Amino acid sequence: MRVLVTGTEGYLGHVLVPTLFDAGHEVVGVDTGYYREAQLFRGVDRQAFTRFDDIRALTPAHFDGVEAVIHMAELSNDPLGELAPTITYDINHEGSLHLARLAKAAGVERFVYMSSCSVYGVATGSDITEEDPVNPQTAYAECKVFVERDLRPMASDGFSPTFMRNATAYGASPRMRFDIVVNNLSGLAWTTKRIAMNSDGTPWRPLVHALDIAKALRCVLAAPREVVHNETFNVGDTSHNYQVREIAEIVAGVFPGCELSFGSLDSDNRSYRVNFDKINSALPGFACEWNVERGARQLRSVFEQVQMGEDIFNHRAFTRLKMLRHLIETQQIDERFFWRVV
Repeated sequence: MRVLVTGTEGYLGHVLVPTLFDAGHEVVGVDTGYYREAQLFRGVDRQAFTRFDDIRALTPAHFDGVEAVIHMAELSNDPLGELAPTITYDINHEGSLHLARLAKAAGVERFVYMSSCSVYGVATGSDITEEDPVNPQTAYAECKVFVERDLRPMASDGFSPTFMRNATAYGASPRMRFDIVVNNLSGLAWTTKRIAMNSDGTPWRPLVHALDIAKALRCVLAAPREVVHNETFNVGDTSHNYQVREIAEIVAGVFPGCELSFGSLDSDNRSYRVNFDKINSALPGFACEWNVERGARQLRSVFEQVQMGEDIFNHRAFTRLKMLRHLIETQQIDERFFWRVV
């Protein structure tokens, strides 16, 4: 299958694409190139041919021969959404719909949208299923809800969207991110031997390894159309809902000599547990292979190999908010986040 992947140069893109090649797919990529400066380790011998374009500027020519789209290229976390909420809606909502309309018009049969469990926001009671109401708390999460809402009516006999609500990702990638919880805590444990939590660690978060997300995407491409047509899947494992306190304790236990402390309840009220029974029962071949302890050990091994110091851990390239602020301050991107000609 010829697959167009947006975000090939990102954290998940660098993990996903080699596994698509291994599964026999032909892959072409689109990426803005905001994060090309991030390269923690080489990691892979083969990546997709990538055109460096903004999804808002794509044309029908990008979809020649494409049979499926995996769309990951959005502004990618909550603090970034709060830095520039108007641009977040412009890229994540309108840009994603522009991409989907082009794909449908070009005859692309499958469109896999990378949504997020962050759409659930704050929830109490039993684990949340795909049928439960959403409660987005940030511009990033709200845009995910809007794209799902507006993309569903586009489904037709020749166009099958699928919505993947990923749990919070973790794990090693050549295009590393240290602004997500397991990766951040592991980086702190390695470089400072200390994890000092501001909160009491009681909120719940579902977690999923980057390689398990890649596995879910391969399973969607391989699944019969009727299994994935206009369907939503929470991506993860129900046993991998963790309190933040538990995540910190697991990570501290993997890194010898790491001190761990907790604070009081902070202003971030997001807390939710998610049910992942649907993807594990309905999507042929899917089951998570990683848990937080194994992921932390993978990260420790990478840090040892590259001899990572605090200068690398704190470098702007590995934190989305820092990198975008740098591009804004140096006027490399304009007020709409398009690249300037310098």
